[in-house]
Amino acid sequence: MAKKKSMTTATGNPVDNDLNSMTAGPKGPVLVQDVHLIEKLAHFDRERIPERVVHAKGAGAHGYFEVTADFTRYTRAHFLSQVGKRTDVFARFSTVGGEKGSADSERDPRGFAVKFYTEEGNFDLVGNNTPVFFLRDPLKFPDFIHTQKRNPATNLKDADMFWDFLSLTPESLHQVIILFSDRGTPRSYRHMHGFSSHTFMWYNEKGEHVWVKYHWVCDQGIRNFTGPEADEMRGKDPDVATRDLYDAIAKGDYPSWTLKVQIMTPAEAETYRFDPFDLTKVWPHADYPLMEVGRMVLNRNPENFFAEVEQAAFSPGNFVPGTGPSPDKMLQGRLFSYPDTHRHRLGANFDLLPINAPKAAMRNYQRDGAMRSDANGGGGPNYWPNSFGGPAPDPSVALPAVDIAGMAARHAYVLGDVDFVQPAALYRDVMSEQDRTNLVSNIVGHLGGAQKRIQLRQTALFYKSDAEWGERVAKGLGLDVAEVKRLAAMSQEERVAATS
Repeated sequence: MAKKKSMTTATGNPVDNDLNSMTAGPKGPVLVQDVHLIEKLAHFDRERIPERVVHAKGAGAHGYFEVTADFTRYTRAHFLSQVGKRTDVFARFSTVGGEKGSADSERDPRGFAVKFYTEEGNFDLVGNNTPVFFLRDPLKFPDFIHTQKRNPATNLKDADMFWDFLSLTPESLHQVIILFSDRGTPRSYRHMHGFSSHTFMWYNEKGEHVWVKYHWVCDQGIRNFTGPEADEMRGKDPDVATRDLYDAIAKGDYPSWTLKVQIMTPAEAETYRFDPFDLTKVWPHADYPLMEVGRMVLNRNPENFFAEVEQAAFSPGNFVPGTGPSPDKMLQGRLFSYPDTHRHRLGANFDLLPINAPKAAMRNYQRDGAMRSDANGGGGPNYWPNSFGGPAPDPSVALPAVDIAGMAARHAYVLGDVDFVQPAALYRDVMSEQDRTNLVSNIVGHLGGAQKRIQLRQTALFYKSDAEWGERVAKGLGLDVAEVKRLAAMSQEERVAATS
C-alpha cells in the first residue's frame, strides 16, 4: 500500500491535524495562533469573485424592531433598554449553498440575517432558519461547503461528495434530519423561523453575564414545500421566495417575527447535559423556555437591489455594549471570516457603504483604502495615543472577564452517542408520521445517487440514531438491513474502515 502524502500549509509546512482547531482547553475559545486555521479560512473567503462564497442568492427588506419586554437585568444594550423602543433594521434572507442564479426552492438551509442600526453602532444577528448546523469546528467549514458546491472535474453537483463528507462527520446528523425534512424547503422567506444557532453573551451594567440563544418566531406561521412541490417550483418559478417577499411588502402585507431568547447562567453551563457551545446541539425548551423580547416588522422594500441587498455585509462580530461572543468554536471562526470576506468582496471600506454604515457616529483611526467615500478623517490624527483630542477608548464598555484555562492544542471532540440523541428525539417525538415519511423519501431520493458503500455508511448513522429511521432508509435504497445494523454497532473508525 502506497504511503499517504503529508498535508501541508501553502508554504509547505506539515499539518498535524485538519479536524480540530487549536483552542484553550477542550471547550475553547479558538486561538489566533492557529495559523493553519487562519490560512484555510482566509483562502476559502477568496475562492470566488465577486459572488458571495455562501448565501449568494438572497432577498432583503427594511423595517423596525420594537421591544416588548424588559431584559435590562440581563443586558445593558441601549436598543433593548425600554419597552416600546424602536430600532431601524435591515434583514436579508438567502439560500446557502447555491449560486446567485439558483432556485429559491432548493433543499438548503436559509440564511436569516438582521442588522440593527442602534445608537451605539450596528448590532448584527446572523443566523439561519435552523437552530443547529452541520459542524462544530470552523476548520471543517471550507471542506463542508466544497462538498455542497460542484465537483471540480465535472462541474456538477455530486451526491458522492455530499454524502461522503456527511457520513464521515456524525456530528452533522442533527442538521441532516432538519435539512431533509420539509423544513429544508420553505415556501417563502416570510414563512420560516430564524435562529442565532450560536450561543452568545449578554451582560448588564454590573458586568454580570449570561449565555443566550436568539429565536425569530415567524408570526405568519410555518409553510413548507414537500419534496415534489419544491422540485416542481424550481422549474415553475425559481425566484418564488424573492418575489413573494417583495410583493407582500409592496401591497402592505408586512411580515413580522417575534424575537425570543433562551438564557443560561454560567454556573448552569458548567454542568449542563449538552455542551451549551456546541453548534450541533439545541437547548431543549423544556430546560430553557423561550422568553419574548420584541417584534420585528419588515415594511419597506429596497429601492436598489445591488446597493442595498447585494452590498449588505453582516457579521456576527458586530456587537454593541451588553452583547458579546461565547466560546462556541464555530462562532469564533465566523468572527474572523465574515469581515474578512467582506473586505475581499466589497473592499476595505465596506462599512462606509450606506446600507452598512452605522447611524451612530463612527470614530476611529482607519484611513485611506480603495473607495473611501467620506472625509477620510480630515486633518485629525490617524494614530492612538495622541494629545490632539482624537477619540479615546472607553473602558466602561469592556466585555466582562471570562475565565479561560486549558492546554493550547488541537483538542479532538470525544465521539460518543451524544450526537445521536437530539436527532432521535426530533424523529421520534417531534415529527408526525407524515413528516417521517417525507423525510425518508427525501433522503432516499438524494442519497440514492451516491455509491453503495457511502449509502451504507450514512444509513448506519441513521440507524444508530433510531432503528426505525435507519430501516426505512435502508429499505428505500434496497440495502441489506442486517448489514446496516452491523455497521451501526461499530465505532466510527471501524465503520469508516469497513466502507472505504
